[in-house]
Amino acid sequence: MFMHNKRLQYTVRVSDANPGLANLMLEQFGGPQGELAAAMRYFTQALAEDDPGRKDMLLDIATEELSHLEVIGTIVAMLNKGAKGELAEAAHEQAEMYRTITGAGNDSHVTQVLYGGGPALTNSGGVPWSAAYIDSIGDPTCDLRSNIAAEARAKIIYERLINCTPDVGVRDALTFLMTREIAHQKSFEKALYAIEPNFPTGKLPGDPRFTDKYFDMSQGDGNAEGPWNHGPQWEVISDRNLQAAVDGGDGHAQTTLTTQQKRAVEQMAARTKSSTNADPVTGADLGAGPGAGKMTQSKPAKR
Repeated sequence: MFMHNKRLQYTVRVSDANPGLANLMLEQFGGPQGELAAAMRYFTQALAEDDPGRKDMLLDIATEELSHLEVIGTIVAMLNKGAKGELAEAAHEQAEMYRTITGAGNDSHVTQVLYGGGPALTNSGGVPWSAAYIDSIGDPTCDLRSNIAAEARAKIIYERLINCTPDVGVRDALTFLMTREIAHQKSFEKALYAIEPNFPTGKLPGDPRFTDKYFDMSQGDGNAEGPWNHGPQWEVISDRNLQAAVDGGDGHAQTTLTTQQKRAVEQMAARTKSSTNADPVTGADLGAGPGAGKMTQSKPAKR
């Protein structure tokens, strides 16, 4: 059960209307790293969580993310307030109105015209919010790692938005939202490492033949060593011959077919076999022009 408090979690103070900046702010309203995506990610995880501590934490943070959605949505609405009224009341001539809502080359006219200046559930490019942004998979050690990464990505977006505006009030509110991403990341980190063991994810152990191997697949100038591929923890495989068929087999795909299936596959292969001796004239040959390169010709080309 949710109960709404009309007071925002953080006071929003906007100095000047700015439709272009409002459009950028939508990234954290209806974008993949935004507050709605975070709230839905943690809320759905909480519903499925069996550990009472993690369930409580996820519900707390999911609900707070909804309050952050309200804060960022209010910033969008306040930045759009002047243009919203002018657009609704046709306060300017048409050309001047278009100039006002597009500003210095931004595309806020989309959200102004389609949504009347209200906070739309889209990202800053106008792409509608999607449940595909939610990447929960139902394993706590996996989902908590994903949550940590999501909070880190959201913090970076807030940093970029802060760098886009000199408005002191907007910067102040965005700094609060950015800081809460740090706090949530710490909570998720603690919850993750409170699970012992928490690595690797899931239950099944890895195949010990491959858990400590590092395949040096990209070779040439730029090869580098670090703790990710060097030291007693790793066996580096650089020999190209040892990078294929690592299971000890011949490296070719195999399957078992019934007699009927095998006969059908052979018939299809025979029917669709390409002739290695033919060199047919094709439609590309008949329509070839300058820049086509060498083409197949049925007779010598005209001079």
